[in-house]
Amino acid sequence: QVQLVESGGGLVQPGGSLRLSCAASGGIFIIYAMGWYRQGPGKQRELVATISSGGRTNYADSVKGRFTISRDNAKNTMYLQMNSLKPEETAVYYCNAGLRPPGKYWGKGTLVTVSS
Repeated sequence: QVQLVESGGGLVQPGGSLRLSCAASGGIFIIYAMGWYRQGPGKQRELVATISSGGRTNYADSVKGRFTISRDNAKNTMYLQMNSLKPEETAVYYCNAGLRPPGKYWGKGTLVTVSS
């Protein structure tokens, strides 16, 4: 059974940065497409970014140029570097994995609060 554990969330001021991590276990990490999704208060869950098993990336238009998704297959870990954060990006950020996005495996999420 694949387990995904997010970390790195917290409180950050507008314009600040955070780096999220997603540690995977129980599966063959290298073959999975991975992704980050988020769900803000009163909103539906939405795609933030994905990264294929081969390293191809895809971003939501709203985060292009500010967020960077990456993966370290040796560590079974995926990252999301978030810069220039905005208050409206306050949300629970979820890690996702599967053979294609969105995959069937989800983490429990990590809360990111952007506020002064």
